Amino acid sequence: MNKTTVINIKTDLKLKNDAQVLAERLGISLSDLVKASVRRTLAERTLIFADYERPTEYMLKALKRVERERKIGQVSPTFDNATDAITWLHNPKGRYAGKI
Repeated sequence: MNKTTVINIKTDLKLKNDAQVLAERLGISLSDLVKASVRRTLAERTLIFADYERPTEYMLKALKRVERERKIGQVSPTFDNATDAITWLHNPKGRYAGKI
């Protein structure tokens, strides 16, 4: 026989209402939706915030810089082995693949 217990959580009204709407669309109760989420988190040992993640200003600037570098060919060449890659990294005269 499974013993059950109650978990009380506080959340904002919009989050609760949105979760209830989703649960209804899935044909399950809000309780089942929460239990499924907890089970998945425990099984995967991770918590996903994909819908809420936003890149920081720093990250956006870094992505723009990398895109500019890629467009002008300032990218490393490809390597068949780690030794060649490390040698290239330590070579002060090393050239980027597309840089003239």
